[in-house]
Amino acid sequence: MTRKIIPIASAGSPQAGAGLYEATKKIYPRTVRGMFARWRWAMVFLTQLVFYGLPWAEWGGRQMVLFDLAARRFYIFGLVLYPQDLIYLSGLLVVSALALFLFTAVAGRLWCGFACPQTVYTEIFMWVEHKIEGNRTARMRLDAEPMSLEKLVKKWFKHFVWIGIAMWTGFTFVGYFTPVRELGMAFLQAQMGSWEVFWVFFYGFATYGNAGFMREQVCKYMCPYARFQSAMFDRDTLIVSYDPQRGEPRAPRRKGTDPRTLALGDCIDCGLCVQVCPTGIDIRNGLQYECIGCGLCVDACDTVMRKMAYPPRLIRYDTQNGMEAGWSRRQLLRRVLRPRVLVYTALLALLVAGLLGSLVVRTPFKVDVVRDRASLARIAEGGRLENVYRLQIMNATEKPQRYRISADGLEGLSVSPDEPVTVDAAQSRWVAVRLQVPYGAVPAGSHTVHFGIREEGGEAQVSEKAAFLVPR
Repeated sequence: MTRKIIPIASAGSPQAGAGLYEATKKIYPRTVRGMFARWRWAMVFLTQLVFYGLPWAEWGGRQMVLFDLAARRFYIFGLVLYPQDLIYLSGLLVVSALALFLFTAVAGRLWCGFACPQTVYTEIFMWVEHKIEGNRTARMRLDAEPMSLEKLVKKWFKHFVWIGIAMWTGFTFVGYFTPVRELGMAFLQAQMGSWEVFWVFFYGFATYGNAGFMREQVCKYMCPYARFQSAMFDRDTLIVSYDPQRGEPRAPRRKGTDPRTLALGDCIDCGLCVQVCPTGIDIRNGLQYECIGCGLCVDACDTVMRKMAYPPRLIRYDTQNGMEAGWSRRQLLRRVLRPRVLVYTALLALLVAGLLGSLVVRTPFKVDVVRDRASLARIAEGGRLENVYRLQIMNATEKPQRYRISADGLEGLSVSPDEPVTVDAAQSRWVAVRLQVPYGAVPAGSHTVHFGIREEGGEAQVSEKAAFLVPR
């Protein structure tokens, strides 16, 4: 976690120099209790319950959420999606981006502070570290001590637990792309595929490295959101803020002392807001790009204010305009609902409604038409001109379906075979279809025809365009 300072030697003195960058100091976050700490742990439980639990949940006798890349089918609750449904993934990405803009405009880096995987797994790994090595002071003392049996046992046990969590996380991740129960049996029998082994270890190693070692470095230097978040902020965005008008000048004092008699502010300069910060910043220096908006400094400061019998919220979620004007909570919330936020909300609601509506009314099967390139046109029995096509019918329902194929667009056009085609539940089938017209009834050239595929016993139908070729 430390970086060496590389000296730049001057011409006059080879030993003199300045560091290219400052050495990174390991951060030992202090444990704190409070409203925001409880919210963070609630999000940890919620996100991990969803992530670890979904692959094991069943829907209609199959895995509830499965992205089966080998079969090119995606199962999401009751939906069966094919690669042709990629438009829904695009819509989901647009909705996610717009939601990020909305949340950032309202209250800054809420995603980073409470739901980002880097934040969540760092919180889990730090909890393990706290349970094994002790509190902040104990961890600092342990790291400073020379190697001993106690230190070796604690360090190895901590890393053993970390690796176990990381590997289980990698296994769960792969379980979204390979049926997790089959994956578990393959693991127990040492028969996992090479790509599955690779991704379990790759994702596990990434979790172990990011949450165990890099931690705040990911948020400060690797995550692009930290760099462009300011473009989505304005003076009415709720951010974690220190009130300098109330807190300055800061200085230590005895409990129960009235700061006004000492010409001091409410801040006692205890440094707890810095000690609890996951990225190690001092919020009293103003808004910084490293701040992830977790609110732990708010919990720490409120705890100190209550012990000192001072009013809470010296550090709080506030806006720049609200801080300067001294707005009340009602005035603050009224200003949060400004035109920018209302536009984001309206667009997001429309997109979500459109996406859900499209999923509700989507046709429960899809059809692709491919010409048989081995024979563009030929004379069939009975002196009829024939074109051959291959139709891929994809059943996007959870039960077998029968489909009837028809075609129109040319006089005397007939379809063979004309009996219904059966496709199993959530499966696809290729069907060879022959279109015939009387020879000489259609002029030479390319003519547009339309295949009609209708679901027997239902109202769903699909029309696909194709070209019928008549040689000269």
